Order: sequence, then C-alpha cells, then structure tokens
Amino acid sequence: MSVADSSEGHSTMDAARGQRAPEGARGGSSGAGTGPTVLRIALGAQLRALRESAGVTREVAGEAIRASTAKISRVELGRVGFKERDIADLLTLYGVHDPDEREQFLALARGANAPGWWHRYSDLLPAWFETYLGLEQAASLIRCYELQFVPGLVQTPAYARAVTRLGHTDPEEVERRVELRMRRQVILTAPGGPTFWAVVDEAALRRRLAGPELMRDQLDHLIAMNRLPNVSLQIASLRDGGHPAAGGPFSILRFAAPDLPDLVYLEQLTSALYLDKRADVEHYAVVMDRLCAQVSPPDATESVLTAIRAEL
Repeated sequence: MSVADSSEGHSTMDAARGQRAPEGARGGSSGAGTGPTVLRIALGAQLRALRESAGVTREVAGEAIRASTAKISRVELGRVGFKERDIADLLTLYGVHDPDEREQFLALARGANAPGWWHRYSDLLPAWFETYLGLEQAASLIRCYELQFVPGLVQTPAYARAVTRLGHTDPEEVERRVELRMRRQVILTAPGGPTFWAVVDEAALRRRLAGPELMRDQLDHLIAMNRLPNVSLQIASLRDGGHPAAGGPFSILRFAAPDLPDLVYLEQLTSALYLDKRADVEHYAVVMDRLCAQVSPPDATESVLTAIRAEL
C-alpha cells in the first residue's frame, strides 16, 4: 500500500514445496468484529435482493423514498448511511409487512449507521480509506503483496512514524496517524481475528527509513509476528527476479458473511479501487497463489529475515 496505509480467491498452495498455509486460508473463522461498513454492505445487498424479487426498478424505488436512481444504487452498494424512514418505506414497497422481519432490517440499519472506532480519526482519513478500515476490521482473511513498505498491520511504532513522516510534518498529526495504525493492528491478536498472509518484497526490508537500528527492530517484530498461528509472512527475494505481482501492491479480503464477496483493494496516491467482480478477484487470487508458490515459504521467513538483519 502507499504511504496512506502503509469465494473466488481460494488458496491453492503446493504442500510439496513446504508451504505453510495459515489457519483460515480456506475460509477460516470470522473477523474480529462486524463493523458498520460491513453492515451497510450486507443490508444493501439484502435490499437489492428484495427489490429484484419484488420486480421493482431502481427508478420506482427512488421515487418511493424521494431520491434518485443513483441514491438507490449507493444504498444497495453500502456506500452511504441509511435513514430508518427510507428503509421502512422500501420494505413496504417490497412487500415486507411482518413487524418482526421489518424490525430486524431496521435494527441492522441502526447498527450500520453507528460510527466505527476509527471515526475519531475521520479528520485525518479520506472517505475511501475509511471504507477500507471498516472492511479490514471485518475480514476473515487478508492477503497482500507489498513492494515499498512493510505492511501496515505488522509495522512497529517507530517504523510507522518514519513512514508517516514521508508525507506529513505536523508532529501531533504524525502521532495520531501512528496511533491509528497501532489500533488497526489489534485485530491480529484479538480473539476470532483474521488470518493475515503477506508477501513482502525484499527491497522494502532493505530500505532504510531512519537508520539501521529502526530496521533491525522492525525485522525482529516481523519474526515475532510470523510465529503467530494466524500470520504468515513470505519474502520475495531480489534474487528471484521477476514474479507474477510485478504490477504493484494489492490486497485481497475475504469475509465470513455470505452476503459479502471477496474484494481486491488497490490503493493509489489520492484514491483507491475496490474490485469485487468475480473475474477480477479470480485474476488477483491466481496471481497471489503463483507468487506464494514462487517465493520462499513462510517456514523459511525467519532465516531470511535474520540474514537481512545481520547485513544492516
């Protein structure tokens, strides 16, 4: 991912190569929590299913809640909050009249409108990254490839501070951004947290941001994190040459909730792309599988990191 960060995609690792498939890589447990972002997406998907089942067009649905067709699309994609009155009107239009069933939908809407823990950092975050934070918190499996930096979920505070200073200079803002990143990392050690499986390019580990001691501490932290049962780290060696992920960094998120498809996250300098079409997700999943099969397996990561550390 960039300085801002720093069930189609099933893993198909080759056991004969000594790969250690992390726990949960084939579907795994649910994420550490279901936040408002995921609730919005789930409720939007259910509303879309109800509308289509009732044979109602987006235009008619929009008229029922005094909104545009585009607003209905955003609601069904979970990209906006919900007004209870609008949900109630849509349920009536779609033929949902049972009081208990209606209350379940309205309760879901109230939960979807609740702010996430990251809301207090909203002055620092663009909307597109707030969306990612919500998805990250609810994922059951996070796979990523990183080219320039150590993944944000396994950075030390000192490393995160050095990365943040590349784009921000105000000391108070830098510390708040580091605090935010450390708060994100809680999911990896929380009960029911996600499986995290990352491939990191060796160049990111040799890039000195603020002196060799900082990097030694960061490498020690990676060694410790790789020992967790739900974390697997692999290193793409410079000696390996080219590899399938040459296009740049990306993340694949999988969710336990059946209403949520796997997502590919591509971060850019001022925006991000979220890909959920089956063909797109399958393409990135295949690239990730090929990459994991080509580089050193997770069981070799500690020795690789120790060797790099000795050279710093």
